[in-house]
Amino acid sequence: MKSILAVALLGTAMIGGAAFAQSTQPADRAAPAVTTHTTDAKLAFKGNWRASKLMGLNVYNENNEKLGDINELLVDKSGKINAVVIGIGGFLGMGEHDIAVSMDKLKFVEEPVRTSSTSTTTTSRDTTTGAASTNTTSRNANDWVPDHAVMSGNKEQLKALPQFKYSDYN
Repeated sequence: MKSILAVALLGTAMIGGAAFAQSTQPADRAAPAVTTHTTDAKLAFKGNWRASKLMGLNVYNENNEKLGDINELLVDKSGKINAVVIGIGGFLGMGEHDIAVSMDKLKFVEEPVRTSSTSTTTTSRDTTTGAASTNTTSRNANDWVPDHAVMSGNKEQLKALPQFKYSDYN
């Protein structure tokens, strides 16, 4: 019994010793290159939006009436966005009428939706509290996402368009 315990302890020590013996590159060598690359990359892409942040973006018409939201971006093999799938109407995804429109049918806006009411508005990215009469934002100029999209038409007109289907099964 003592010999089995001794062999197990010795084996564990040898395996652990080999793992601890592996050396890593010092952090001071790698840090400047990573920091410089990250800063340069961010500056190179200034003004771009993240596709993942466009998903769920609200779509309004010219009268600031909410039409729906972006459900999907359809991309070709070269990476160009061919169409945007917008869910019109519905509640929590149920009863939505999906339509596909080309990217040029949408106008992306980087400021909050203007409402005709005198109360302050709240969006998903900025919150105002109290009885303030102005709508303030604390967004950066490059927060990687527009505030909303604008498209012509109303819900009835858009629901009359052919429904987009991902496959023959839906």
